[in-house]
Amino acid sequence: MTLAADVVALAIRAKVKITSAESCTGGMISAALTDIAGSSAMFEQGFVTYSNAVKTKMLGVSEETLQVHGAVSEPVACEMASGALIVSGADIAVSVSGIAGPGASESKPEGRVCFGVASAQGVYCETLEFGTIGRAEVRKASTDHALELISDLLKRDY
Repeated sequence: MTLAADVVALAIRAKVKITSAESCTGGMISAALTDIAGSSAMFEQGFVTYSNAVKTKMLGVSEETLQVHGAVSEPVACEMASGALIVSGADIAVSVSGIAGPGASESKPEGRVCFGVASAQGVYCETLEFGTIGRAEVRKASTDHALELISDLLKRDY
């Protein structure tokens, strides 16, 4: 069973709805979940919020948070997950914002990805450094890690 199939099965069993708020993965989390037959029982919508303006407009991410911390930051990932949870009405929201590459920003290295998970239990955020493994690999690793975060939450709290 794939990780996405595991998440779908766990969510269906727990009668939980999941949503995603994605930046650097560009919808890959949503695609991984909806590739699984029956996923419509646990996934109704996802958000691809690539620009800062759309993060603010669709998810309610604070312009101040974006200015102070930048899009690739745990505060933004937390606000993305919280906003997606509220807007979608889902039970669990996962968010991803990072620098897939090639190249780094002035202050953040290529391969840095920030994750957020929001549920009734609260919001959890973390940052992983995947390094310069290439754009496709950073995006794939980010998708896999986001699914692992959801799976862990489902196994622990549902």
